[in-house]
Amino acid sequence: MVFEYIQTEPIPIVKHVFIIAEIGINHNGDLKIAKELIDLAKNAGCDAVKFQKRTIDIVYSKDFLDSPRESPWGNTQRDQKVALEFEESEYDVIDAYCREQGIDWFASAWDIPSQMFLSKYNLKYNKIASALLTNRKLLEAVSKQKKVTFISTGMSTLSDIRFAVNLFNDNNCPYILMHSVSEYPCKDDSLNLQVIEELRKKFNCPVGYSGHEVSVSPSVFAAAWGAVAIERHITLNRAMYGSDQSASLEKSGLELMVGQIRKIPLILKTAKKCISVEESKNAKKLRYWLSL
Repeated sequence: MVFEYIQTEPIPIVKHVFIIAEIGINHNGDLKIAKELIDLAKNAGCDAVKFQKRTIDIVYSKDFLDSPRESPWGNTQRDQKVALEFEESEYDVIDAYCREQGIDWFASAWDIPSQMFLSKYNLKYNKIASALLTNRKLLEAVSKQKKVTFISTGMSTLSDIRFAVNLFNDNNCPYILMHSVSEYPCKDDSLNLQVIEELRKKFNCPVGYSGHEVSVSPSVFAAAWGAVAIERHITLNRAMYGSDQSASLEKSGLELMVGQIRKIPLILKTAKKCISVEESKNAKKLRYWLSL
């Protein structure tokens, strides 16, 4: 993935920000909902949709899975986790449907078997979730595939990020760091969008933004601040069951965000002060006194 810039000083303006609609587990285990969310992302002008893939018994302990949790699918954590996890038959449908709709898809794997599972679909991109940033074995498995990888940096220090960056550099794997704050939903005064520029300077790489706030504007600000990619959770309805629903964008919010981000290169355009053709015409009318 090569990003084109209109200008590089003082902040890079990206010609086309890569917008990822994070479906995650907001499909609630329902393929019909997943397809509706794919349609929502495609129609809004997003570049890709993203899911999450876990091997339940690797990611979670038996004690945790056996612990109580009330959900639409049962009374334990296992009941819920299993219900929210798509398997091969569902991903076969998702893969075919995304190809039919003309939108890329990929997923963040939470364990190595899940990463190997996703490999069968020949996806363009990989994703490292914030929770897995310090998981050496997973980072090695992903980076050895040498696909463009979005690396979320929530809950991480600069030292943690350097650990991941060094691994990807060692394996000559292209990556995009994604500034992120792992709060759901995230308050405005916790977003710290200036970190985008800090990461770009520290690691000399493209940087994007993965947001969990309720509103649209921070993602637009991030894109104007030079983020090359924007990732936001999407939902059919924020009131739906699920831990990520309240920090997601519904149809109107997603469309507004994408529309505003697509205008940024046109609005910012250049740092060179000049007089436009229309201004010249207006000057002749409004500065008539110069001829008196």
